[in-house]
Amino acid sequence: MAGQLLFLFWSAFVIGFSGAMAPGPVLTTTISEVMKRGFKAGPLIVAGHAILEMLLLAAVVAGLGVWITRETTMAVLGVGGGLLLVLMGGQMALTAGRTADQALGAGGDPKTAVRGPMLAGIVTSISNPYWAIWWATIGLNFAAVAMKSGFVGLASFYTGHILSDLTWYSIVAAAVASGRRICPRGVYVGLFVLCGFALVGLGAYFLASGAAWFV
Repeated sequence: MAGQLLFLFWSAFVIGFSGAMAPGPVLTTTISEVMKRGFKAGPLIVAGHAILEMLLLAAVVAGLGVWITRETTMAVLGVGGGLLLVLMGGQMALTAGRTADQALGAGGDPKTAVRGPMLAGIVTSISNPYWAIWWATIGLNFAAVAMKSGFVGLASFYTGHILSDLTWYSIVAAAVASGRRICPRGVYVGLFVLCGFALVGLGAYFLASGAAWFV
């Protein structure tokens, strides 16, 4: 039993990188938030992401797995999520100057320091259709295997999966935060604009892919 649980944990940890390392809205938002708030924003975004995935896993166990794999569901996720990403990216690009000034200033508002990144982790995850696709394919299959060992097996899978996200995004956050105080303002503005355009591009792609199903 212990060997099976270790296998589930390490397999989920390794396979989790297939989703964590893929370029997407969570990555671009992590870069943006870390530049504004420092290293802590990376783990906080993962915390929001983890809360959402815990709820999803609970829903999958309750029977959502069959529903989420339907083509109609994926199309709706593409349209809705894509539109949300376009709006988020547009706002990020348009406010790049102000955001850069905030990043180079004394720091963010302590009242929103936790809420902001955690909420961003939830929003960027749920608005990304590829997140649903990953769970509808790799995630659901892995969860089914884990369930054979009961809820302890599911917990081992979830822990390994989340730790892969935390490991990767902590590395990204550390890399971005290490240059946070030495970059000139123009570099910050350019990075925020680039992140914004990246979100808009991803959103447009997801939106077009989802809309194609309805044509």
